[in-house]
Amino acid sequence: MSGGDFNSWQSVQAEVLRRINAREWKPGEFIPNEAELALEFNCARATVNRALRALAETGLLDRRRKAGTRVALHPVRKATLAIPVIRYEIEGKGQSYRHTVLVEERLIPPSGIRARMRTGPGDRLLHLVTLHLADGKPYVFGDRWINPEAVPGIETADLSVQSANEWLVANIPFEGGDFSFSAMTAGKREAEILACKEGEGLFVIDRSTWNKDQIITSVRLTFAPGYRMHTEI
Repeated sequence: MSGGDFNSWQSVQAEVLRRINAREWKPGEFIPNEAELALEFNCARATVNRALRALAETGLLDRRRKAGTRVALHPVRKATLAIPVIRYEIEGKGQSYRHTVLVEERLIPPSGIRARMRTGPGDRLLHLVTLHLADGKPYVFGDRWINPEAVPGIETADLSVQSANEWLVANIPFEGGDFSFSAMTAGKREAEILACKEGEGLFVIDRSTWNKDQIITSVRLTFAPGYRMHTEI
């Protein structure tokens, strides 16, 4: 690949990965610094930085401030999860999809939500409770908080037509996020929304996404009994 071909951080990342896999850069060895790679690839140093940062996040590079970057001696693949569009997930199973908005309100959130969203005491957030259905049966409901300051266009979006899940994935880029997984037994509220019995076991995902300065959204997804999650590493 010639220098002129390195016009994106993805192309730089691909070349660095190729060199690691080909053992041109062996485990434990230091690689050239960002300035040297930017000169070799004829691209901006920031482009190299973004590529190396992405590979460090996967566990393939070990980056130490002032010490340099080297190929990880014992690489540990880190699991990464994409944010799924629930409609695609349901339709991928050959089922018909529908969603409905149960609650849509703008209000000052409780203190726990405010702390999670990192907003001020008087800031109003968009609160949504939505139910997604597969073949007319409850599949998952989401209890979601959105910071309008971090989400341009959300105030005019019709979230009854396109779910907040799908609208956010399509329209709002994010720089990071976290997932947590847990189990719970259905209480009165969950049993009513998911049409199940109180005490049944439910799978729960808590997820937040953010950009450089703000939390974009935080959602709790509670799935109907029998849900199974599948991913790949």
